[in-house]
Amino acid sequence: MRTDELIARLSDGAGAAPPPEEARRLLPALLLGLPAALLLVLALMEPLPVAAVATATPWIKELPALLLGLLAFAWLRRASRPASDSAPLRRAVLGAWGLLVLVGLGSLMGAPVVEWPDRLLGQSWWSCPLLLAGISLPILLLLLLRGRGLPVADARRAGAGMGLLAACLGAMAYALACPESSPAFVALWYSAGLLLSMTLGAWLGARLLRW
Repeated sequence: MRTDELIARLSDGAGAAPPPEEARRLLPALLLGLPAALLLVLALMEPLPVAAVATATPWIKELPALLLGLLAFAWLRRASRPASDSAPLRRAVLGAWGLLVLVGLGSLMGAPVVEWPDRLLGQSWWSCPLLLAGISLPILLLLLLRGRGLPVADARRAGAGMGLLAACLGAMAYALACPESSPAFVALWYSAGLLLSMTLGAWLGARLLRW
C-alpha cells in the first residue's frame, strides 16, 4: 500500500479536531457565570441610570476588565495543559495589570492634591472590593467545578487564575452599577477586589483542582 493511500485511510472520517479540553470545560462556566453575576448586581445594587450608561464612564471601566480577562483566560488555558509553560502569559497578565494600575493612579497627577482623597476613596472604597469579589463568586465556583480533572501542574496557581478571570468578568458586571468614575479609585479598589477573588481562588483551587 502506498503512503498516500495509508494516510487517506487513516484520516477517513476523522472530521474536525475537537476543541481543546480546557476550553470545552471552562467556556460553559463563563457563559453561565456572567449572567449570574449580572443578576447579583441587580439584586444587591442600584443600576446606573440610562443617561450614565450612555456616557463613556462605565465603558472605560469595562475595557480594562475585558482585556485583563482575556489575558487571564489565555494564562488559565495554558496552565491547564500538562507540561505547558504558563510563566510568559502569567507575566503578561501581571504586567498588563500593573500598567493599568499605574495609569489609573497616574491620573492623580493632573488633579490638585486636595482632591486626591476624594478621587482615591470616592463614596464606596470600603464596599467596592467586597462587592466585586462577591459578585465574582458564582463565576469562580463554576470555573472550579468545571476545572476539576484538568491536568493542572499547580492547583493553587490555577485556582488563582480562575479567581482573577472570575473577578474580571465580575468587574464588568459591577461597573454597570458602580457610581465611581475616578480612574484612581478603579485602579486601587477594583484591584483589591481582584486580589480578594484570586486569594479565594488559590485557597479553593489547592483543595478542588488536585488530580
